Amino acid sequence: MPRRVGADRRAVRLRADGHACMVAPRHCSARPASRPTFRRQRRIAQFTGSEIALLGFDSQLAPMSTKIRVTIWNEYRHEKENPKVAAVYPAGIHAALAEFLGAAEDFEIRTATLDEPEHGMTEAVLAETDVLIWWGHKAHQDVDDAIAARVAARVHAGMGFIALHSAHYAKPFKRLMGTTCSLCWRDDGEKERIWTVRPAHPIAAGVPAHFEIDPEEMYGEPFGIPEPDELIFISWFAGGEVFRSGATWQRSHGRVFYFRPGHETFPTYSDPNVRRIITNAVRWARPTVNLPDSAPRAERLED
Repeated sequence: MPRRVGADRRAVRLRADGHACMVAPRHCSARPASRPTFRRQRRIAQFTGSEIALLGFDSQLAPMSTKIRVTIWNEYRHEKENPKVAAVYPAGIHAALAEFLGAAEDFEIRTATLDEPEHGMTEAVLAETDVLIWWGHKAHQDVDDAIAARVAARVHAGMGFIALHSAHYAKPFKRLMGTTCSLCWRDDGEKERIWTVRPAHPIAAGVPAHFEIDPEEMYGEPFGIPEPDELIFISWFAGGEVFRSGATWQRSHGRVFYFRPGHETFPTYSDPNVRRIITNAVRWARPTVNLPDSAPRAERLED
């Protein structure tokens, strides 16, 4: 568990590579032991240590493990009930995602499914999750409201959340968005062309200006989401529709990414660009802090 670091008298030095390291302040014996002071404050965007004193900012930083701890959640209902889906994802969509994400040396992968106790989303599992990937479709209403609230609370505290395809209607995602998240759809199987409209974003790293998935399910506007912080991808479909297919939001201390492709009857998760985007999104969504909601009484800093 991370410890409180507000009283730590060590300071932060920004290295030339953009990362931060912890160093002891000079002449610290000349400062009062009970109240370290700093002349300047600086926000650090990247962290390499598990705990850093942010120059006077009392906080809890997320424990930076060697690997990013990724939990992949899937309903795992279609695969067991629909032979057409089982033919594409015989071990489940979660297994397909785990297979390629597990090839990343900086990821530690675990999976969870709807029919596990507490849907696999126990307090212990979520506490050990840096980024949660969610795929759901036919059984959104089977997710317990208390579990959805638990997931959303972890996102607000700092955990990353990636909603894939029909998870636009997942209870945790809708709770985080605060909107209907509705859209129009057509599952005839048609060409989708995805355009990268924010190529400098880390999630778009290595992704071409556009690529095609054929076949895929169509999603169309209007999409009932709040205005994205960043729109990274938009889709065009052979039927003429367009859709905001890759977007991000900040929710308190956690990052959220929605990515549209991934209908259960099509082998979308074998597409190299789709895999690259999801992999990039995991690294982008990695938390830097763990700050559960609280409203403590603040002590005076000055007499």
